[in-house]
Amino acid sequence: MRFPPSFLDEIRDRVPISTLIGTRVPFDRKKSNPSRGDFWGCCPFHGENTPSFHCEDRKGRYHCFGCGVSGDHFNFLIELEGLKFPEAVERIADMAGVPMPARDPEMEQREAQRSTLYDVMNLAASYFEAQLQAANGAKARAYLRDRGLSATTQQTFRIGYAPDSRNALKEYLASKGVSKEQMAACGMVVAGPDIPVSYDRFRDRIMFPIEDLRGRIIAFGGRAMSPDAPAKYLNSPETELFHKGRVLYNGLRARKASQPQGGQPAKPVVVVEGYMDVIALAQAGIGQAVAPLGTALTDDQLNLLWRMSSEPVLCFDGDQAGLRAANRVVDLALPVLKPGQSLHFALLEEGKDPDDLVKAQGAQGFRAVLADARPLADMLWMRETMGGTFDTPERRAELEARLREITQKIADEDIRRHYGQEMRDRAQQFFGRGRKTGGWNKNNSGNGKGNQFGQFGQRGGGTGRLTISDSLARSTLVKGGRTGSGSVAPPLRETAILMTLINHPRLVEEDFEAMAALDLEHEQLRQLHLAMLDVLALSRVEDGIAMHQALTKAGHGEELAQMDQIVRRARLWPATTRAAEDDAREALKQALHLHQRARTLHKELRAVEAALETAMANDETGEVFGRLLEIQNEIRKADATEALIEGFGLSSGRPAGGF
Repeated sequence: MRFPPSFLDEIRDRVPISTLIGTRVPFDRKKSNPSRGDFWGCCPFHGENTPSFHCEDRKGRYHCFGCGVSGDHFNFLIELEGLKFPEAVERIADMAGVPMPARDPEMEQREAQRSTLYDVMNLAASYFEAQLQAANGAKARAYLRDRGLSATTQQTFRIGYAPDSRNALKEYLASKGVSKEQMAACGMVVAGPDIPVSYDRFRDRIMFPIEDLRGRIIAFGGRAMSPDAPAKYLNSPETELFHKGRVLYNGLRARKASQPQGGQPAKPVVVVEGYMDVIALAQAGIGQAVAPLGTALTDDQLNLLWRMSSEPVLCFDGDQAGLRAANRVVDLALPVLKPGQSLHFALLEEGKDPDDLVKAQGAQGFRAVLADARPLADMLWMRETMGGTFDTPERRAELEARLREITQKIADEDIRRHYGQEMRDRAQQFFGRGRKTGGWNKNNSGNGKGNQFGQFGQRGGGTGRLTISDSLARSTLVKGGRTGSGSVAPPLRETAILMTLINHPRLVEEDFEAMAALDLEHEQLRQLHLAMLDVLALSRVEDGIAMHQALTKAGHGEELAQMDQIVRRARLWPATTRAAEDDAREALKQALHLHQRARTLHKELRAVEAALETAMANDETGEVFGRLLEIQNEIRKADATEALIEGFGLSSGRPAGGF
């Protein structure tokens, strides 16, 4: 109902906002100043361990500097307790000792009609729950049992079943006095001027009720039981109650589960793809998961997430589609970042979803994924540098200009300044002009933490070195080579690395980001490398034969033949299709280490040569000149090593005489 502004002002003035909030929030004694009506406490909306939630009696307002929520007396009760506005007004009026004004009959009638729609949705949910337990729900029960959902979990989420009938729900609702207009207004039937007889929208589907943040059912999601259904998942249409871009599945439960409990700190809300992921995580004890409703994350959903958690974690598949989805969220979030309000990104292995992960590894396996979540700045840097080649001043300048353009979109001045500095620091270290201590290693692939997953085959960002066999350390992989005719050929080491990846494409999939960021010096190899990544992005390639066919079709047959001839002449059998995958993997690890080491030495040499010029001007050449000699000596040693690779290939059945 509509209330006179004077009445609302009166009850607000009679009840200090600290009195209302103090019933729900313990105030921090050290930070608060009661004599001035100034109070601080931990935010009840997003959960925190240090007080950033502020209310001021003089203004009658509250604001959280952590998650950004703000409002007055009525907003507090509506958002925290799920009350309707008239109920919040009535609660505060009772605290103020002021009688409620007479109700507006027309407004009351409209409110009653809206409330009736919630009743209809609840009736439908109860009907679907009963049908799941009935005889015709046997197939649905078997499906849920196969998915590992317990009876308790099904009851908690009120999972049901819509029978394979065009009018079963319609007849049930009609028997309860629900009109056709109300059924259509709720989206439970398909109706319209061109439809003579309305019919049930959901048929032969497992039903998932969708609640708002007050726990009221506002829509349904239905999972088809028949493989021939046009849509595997079907959501309710937009209605007066339901706007899918403003709702997150399991939002209310997730907000409660993310709060500090039992002495444990607040947990970040986790965003996953679908209903089953949310439910499987909840059953495993991770109750703070939500899901968007079949669409990409919207502005409203992002703001809703930040009201629940200051740094929610978005969980995506680690494949190309997952990275594209993550990058869309990066672009969505950057302009509206605020101090203490950001995002983290957790990438799963390709083909694995949270449901699969908790079944295979339990809750601990998924928590490990969350622990490895990367901040938004890492995702931005990885996107702009992955697979790129920055071997000329022009290309490096282009990257820096692009990063400046992106960070300028951030509205908050302080966040924009810090992001600009962060990207400048990363670019400097990426190009080999970084600080002497801290930050990234100069031999990294430019993705935020040394190599994106550490050295090849070592997830976790380690900087440890691989153990190199004596024979490999002496091999021709350490240096470039020449063709038999004497003309300069692509460097042998780089050729061997790339041909190993082409002939064993599953090795790329094992650490895609690191392999995509591979730093190759030779232009022809760089082009072939990019072509290989394009093939993997567009299709699933199982073996080297399929990769050769795809690259030849793309016009790279001649280069492939040349590279293959180079590695065969050098008798580098791990780089060929005949090598066992395990042997190719081991050789690749060591060759990558040698490659990175060589690239690092040359970058360090350039940096020391530049430093020597400055040192000479200041007559301080001793230490710098000594380091220059050390690097030159290491490069000479690397260039001087040569031997055939030995000790690999037992599982490949390599003949003793070579190929």
